[in-house]
Amino acid sequence: MPAGDTAVSAVEARLSDLGIALPDVVPPVASYVPAVVTGSHVYTSGQLPFIGGKLTATGKVGADVDAAAAASLAAACAVNALAAIKSQIGDLDRITRIVKVVGYVASDPSFTGQPAVINGASELLGAVLGDAGVHARSAVGVAVLPLDSPVEVEVIAEFV
Repeated sequence: MPAGDTAVSAVEARLSDLGIALPDVVPPVASYVPAVVTGSHVYTSGQLPFIGGKLTATGKVGADVDAAAAASLAAACAVNALAAIKSQIGDLDRITRIVKVVGYVASDPSFTGQPAVINGASELLGAVLGDAGVHARSAVGVAVLPLDSPVEVEVIAEFV
């Protein structure tokens, strides 16, 4: 390993095993910061499913975006939340618990599968954090999200 490089965290190694690279923190699209630390908790702002710096899908789930694709987008939101958390605590291995996930799904009026969509984020967090990724959660259907995103995810993490 070249001088100055640090070892990859176990969490980032699990992401890599899943074929996922932790991205740079997505810059805010309005007047806020991506994450805030208070005490032993990190609160992320709502994370959109930016992949490679781009919002890869827009529209309503159940009309423009199918539920399976939206679940994949929710997983991307969780990855972006992990990047925001890392920007605050430096090492994702410091996470002791994902306390809460709140997922918003821009939904066609007839769509009622919001929990299955947000499972994309929940399952990703469980896969990379194990028991520490098990969390309380809300999955909420909304009329529209910023930039016409199909999903948005917030995370509260406890760390040491």
